[in-house]
Amino acid sequence: MKRVGILYHPKIEKAEAFSQELGKFLKARGVSFWTCSAWEEEKAKSQISGSELILSIGGDGTILRAVRAVIPQAVPIVGINLGNLGFMTELKAEEALDKMPRLLDGKGWVEDRTVLEAEMPSQDKVFNAINDVFVGRRSFARLVRIETRVNGEVLATHRADGVILATATGSTGYSLASGGPILCPQAKEIIFKPVCPHLALDRAVVLPPDAQIQLKVTTTHEAMISIDGQVELPLNSGDEVKIRCSPHVARFLRIRPKAYFYSYLESRLKGSI
Repeated sequence: MKRVGILYHPKIEKAEAFSQELGKFLKARGVSFWTCSAWEEEKAKSQISGSELILSIGGDGTILRAVRAVIPQAVPIVGINLGNLGFMTELKAEEALDKMPRLLDGKGWVEDRTVLEAEMPSQDKVFNAINDVFVGRRSFARLVRIETRVNGEVLATHRADGVILATATGSTGYSLASGGPILCPQAKEIIFKPVCPHLALDRAVVLPPDAQIQLKVTTTHEAMISIDGQVELPLNSGDEVKIRCSPHVARFLRIRPKAYFYSYLESRLKGSI
């Protein structure tokens, strides 16, 4: 590899210091590199072109930002964990320098994961979500009314805190905490999960990858859309959000066995790794 990008979590003190250590390692191997805070997504996006690999230093939240910065380009990402669970990360910080040569030499395999595309027609905006899209109440503890259509047909109308649309990657996050199922990382299906619905279906529904989902919000209070729990925008009563699988994917470079997810799932959920 000739050019590598390093994105780090700016609020983890060790992350920036480790990014500098990685930079020295890459320079010694004759690899061109650049560094940037993962929270400066637009600045990072402007440097992605020509990069062959992105190193994400932090935790899963840092990787979410890294993927959004990389899209629409298909540059693989390696997550180096300085956070807590690290479901998406590949390496621990203490082993990264030892295993980095294998990755730079092209060894390993690439795992593609589904990304959701959320369109807000009223605001003329489109977002990519790696984990999930939440539509529901904002600051007031008042229920909002959400009508959900799938391919034009009404699936349900909920008075609830909100609804979650999650990818397989997001199935171990907010969706799981709300009682949703866990999907294997390579699954392309979309999880639909109501959050605290009142007198309505509270079970998750697993939708096919080609599902076109339309959410319509009715409320007299504040409502919002949240992308990966990191990007939040207000919604007005009558606003619609259209969600589908994105044509882009999140790409992760792995060196662990391809069946890794099954072997460590329980340990990760217990926070013991």
